[in-house]
Amino acid sequence: MQLDSLFSKTFSGLCAAMALAIVPLAAHADQLADVKKAGELVVGTELQFAPFDFTENGKQKGMNSELFEQLGKELGVKVKFLDLPWPSVLPGLEAKKFDMVAGPIIETKARKERYHFVMPIAEATVALMISAQDDTIKKPEDISGKTVGAGKGSAQLEELKVFAATLPAKVTIREYVDNNQAYADLAAKRIVAVANSLPNISFVAAEKPNLYKVVQPPFGKKSYFAFLGRKDADSDSLIAALDAAMLKMHDDGRLAALQKKWLGAEMDVPKADFDPSW
Repeated sequence: MQLDSLFSKTFSGLCAAMALAIVPLAAHADQLADVKKAGELVVGTELQFAPFDFTENGKQKGMNSELFEQLGKELGVKVKFLDLPWPSVLPGLEAKKFDMVAGPIIETKARKERYHFVMPIAEATVALMISAQDDTIKKPEDISGKTVGAGKGSAQLEELKVFAATLPAKVTIREYVDNNQAYADLAAKRIVAVANSLPNISFVAAEKPNLYKVVQPPFGKKSYFAFLGRKDADSDSLIAALDAAMLKMHDDGRLAALQKKWLGAEMDVPKADFDPSW
């Protein structure tokens, strides 16, 4: 009995020591170290968001592809993109199915509380795109009483809802899983306008001026696009490394060159943490 008791105490002590040894490992998990060990940064995105992400002849194109190529070089890893329906992207990040979200996504107060944003890459103020032949909508307020589309689960949709609520007649809002469906419905005159961020619709309208045009001025509050990751201690190292790489691209002109190539102009965006306007 004494031997049994001694063995039991010894075994219990060993288990306790092992448990204490494991705790610091879990507490000091490091996403950047994990990414570098794997040699790969896995990014969730939606390839229906030109000019940031789209496909051409079956291949990914756009600003995100080229920008993440540079970020990957700075981190010393390859970049792998996962093409997903937009409503599943943020839940996938939270479930740790990938490391980052490309999007890019409008940085809002609510999202900033939940996610960890990298330095912004472009302006994201929301505006309207209409049919090139439509002369009835000369300003954003002219959508009053009409049917307008926007991306399901997007910040652009939420801002459209807020704006529509200020108009005298009810605006019918249709939600689309991807933006190309909304653009197709606009071309088919099933809706009168699509609400999206200015860089996105400006790109589409420039590509197809016979079909679309942009309504000026934008109706949304000044906002910015950024990539994001999970907001936990494990992810701090990866976000810090991406911020450092982005700042380097600001300083050496690579970010401005990509903005000019894909968005038509260099954009003045914050180079540090900022308080979103909404």
